[in-house]
Amino acid sequence: MKLLDILTPECVKAPLDSTDKRAVIDEMVDLLAGLDRVSNPQSLKDAVWAREQTRTTGIGHGLAIPHGKCEGLTGLAMAIGKPASPIEFEAIDGQPVRLVVLLASPPDRTSDHIQALARISRLMTMDDFRDRIYAASTANEIYDLLKDQEKAG
Repeated sequence: MKLLDILTPECVKAPLDSTDKRAVIDEMVDLLAGLDRVSNPQSLKDAVWAREQTRTTGIGHGLAIPHGKCEGLTGLAMAIGKPASPIEFEAIDGQPVRLVVLLASPPDRTSDHIQALARISRLMTMDDFRDRIYAASTANEIYDLLKDQEKAG
C-alpha cells in the first residue's frame, strides 16, 4: 500500500492549532471533513476517541497514530499534523508526541486499515526519515518527504 494513495498535500497541517490530545484529534478530523473526505465528522471523532480510550495510540519515538473506523467513508482517509510544540499523548515510552497521523477507514476495510498502519509504523522506525520529518516546519516539507520516501520504496 502506498500512503500517497490516501494522502494529499491538503491533508497535512503544520503547525496544528491544538495543544492537547483530544483537540488534536478533533482538528485533524475537521481537516478531513473540510476536504470532503469524511461525511460524518462527529461519528469519526467518537470512533477515534473511543479507540484512544482503550489504549493510547502514542506508539513512541514522538509518533501517535490515532485511528478509527466509521460508516460514511468511501475509502481510507489520512491526515498528518505536526503540533507547534510536542504534546502529551500518554505515549508508551512516556515521551511527548511530535507528529500525529490520523487514519480513518470504513468498517469493511480492515485489511487496508492494518496495511496503512503498518506502512506508517515502518516509515517512522527509520531514524533518518523520522529525524527529517520532525525537522520539517511546513506541511509541504512533510508531504514531500513522504513522497520521496514512497518513491524510494
